[in-house]
Amino acid sequence: MGVSRQQAAENRNAIVAAAERLFRARGVDAVGLTELMKEAGFTQGGFYNHFKSKDALVAAVMEKAMQDYADSPNSGSLAKQTARYLSSAHRDNIEAGCPLSGFAGDAPRMTDAARACYARGLAAYLDRLADMMATDGTPPEQTRRDAIAAFSEMVGAIVLSRAIAGADPALADEILDAGRRTLVDAPDEPRASRQ
Repeated sequence: MGVSRQQAAENRNAIVAAAERLFRARGVDAVGLTELMKEAGFTQGGFYNHFKSKDALVAAVMEKAMQDYADSPNSGSLAKQTARYLSSAHRDNIEAGCPLSGFAGDAPRMTDAARACYARGLAAYLDRLADMMATDGTPPEQTRRDAIAAFSEMVGAIVLSRAIAGADPALADEILDAGRRTLVDAPDEPRASRQ
C-alpha cells in the first residue's frame, strides 16, 4: 500500500525543513543527501520520490524560507527592526534567522530558480523596509535607496559578527552595537528619524 497524498506532502515538508536547518547552519554545498535524509528521518532512496535533484530541493527551500520571512510580522519601525536584527540572539540563531543574510554566501552558487526565489525575497523585504521608513515629503526613490543602504548595513554587520563570534565574541558584539548605533542613534539621524 502506498503513501497517502497527505503523508507524502508531510514527508516532503519534513525534508524541506531539515534541509533548511542544515543549509543555514553549514551551507548548501556542505550537506549531502545521506545526512539530509537522516536528519529528516528518511532513507536516502526516498529523496527522489519528492525531488528530481538536490538543486530542486534547494529551490524549494529558498521558496519556503522567503515566503516564511515575507509572512513574518513587521516590527513597525527602523529602530525596532534594527534592534531585533542586530541582536546577539539573531546572530546566534542561524538556523531560524533571516534567510537573506543566512543564504547570502550560498546564493551566487545556486541554480537560476533558487536565485530567483532569493531575489524575490530580497525585493519584498526591501519594499517592507522602505514602507517602514517612508515619511511625507521624502521622494520614494530616496526612501528606497535608504532602505537598501540600511539593509545592506544590517546584513553586513550580522554576517561579520557571525563570522567571528566564536573567535572574538567581544568584537562580534562590537560590530552589532556599531551597526545599531549607525542606523538608529546617529547624531544627524539620517534614517532613524524617518520611522
